[in-house]
Amino acid sequence: KNIFSGRILEIDLTEMETDLTVEQAFELSDASAERSAAGCAITLSEEKVAEYLRSNITMLKWMISQGYGDARTMARRVENMEKWLENPSLLKADADAEYTKVYEIDLSTITEPVLCCPNDPDDAKLLSDVQGVKIDEVFIGSCMTNIGHFRAAGKLLDKVPGGSLSTRLWLAPPTRMDEHQLMEEGFYNTYGKAGARTEMPGCSLCMGNQARVAPNTTCVSTSTRNFPNRLGQGANVYLASAELASVAAVLGKLPSPEEYQQYAAQIDSMSADIYQYLNFDKMSEYTDAAKDVDTKKIAAAQLA
Repeated sequence: KNIFSGRILEIDLTEMETDLTVEQAFELSDASAERSAAGCAITLSEEKVAEYLRSNITMLKWMISQGYGDARTMARRVENMEKWLENPSLLKADADAEYTKVYEIDLSTITEPVLCCPNDPDDAKLLSDVQGVKIDEVFIGSCMTNIGHFRAAGKLLDKVPGGSLSTRLWLAPPTRMDEHQLMEEGFYNTYGKAGARTEMPGCSLCMGNQARVAPNTTCVSTSTRNFPNRLGQGANVYLASAELASVAAVLGKLPSPEEYQQYAAQIDSMSADIYQYLNFDKMSEYTDAAKDVDTKKIAAAQLA
């Protein structure tokens, strides 16, 4: 029985030494869809939420300046975010809150990646239990990913022996802004040299609505679900992190924990550059366009 179905998940990370960014929290909250949860709440600091909202305000104003969507709707969102920033406050669980079920996970005991095996998200195994499985195709994309994952993939692909992949690799950044930034940083050239296929930003293979993997293939995917036939007819799909998916794409198989750690060490050594998120309020391309957008005038025009 799926105890999460229709319920709200609350993830409490207050015992962690560092605060998650909102982008990192999305990886966890988006995964709750896999369990058919009605929603997911994650404990974050006001500082991290404020950082994300300031970036989002600039991004929305930039979108208004570029003619995206309905300006009035986006202007209202900006107004509400600015009000919150003036008096920040986050919902927190009551000290005596009662829960249907509590799971406590000691992260220090998790020493290797965990995958969900074909084709059931409840069939979770350690990497050491499935190492060596031949992989035909790899998909890195969906709302489970952010720009850091695509930089990490690019750094690994840049070191591919012989310069080309033996595995078919699909890459679909979640947003156009991610795509643009990755192009500016030269990662799309790296993807092309390695023979990876880049898709339009969006759901892509995750929903099976833009493209499909070949029938009866074995795949590694960063998508939210691995139900039968979702990525392709008869496809066997392992769900994994973007970092593990990248290593599988390079090796053409599920690596051993030791092989994975060799590649992970390379990513860790560059983590300060790889895991930089798009803070639009610090990027002149967006701030210059956003500064002339007056959301109060847009809202006033709507009332008029």
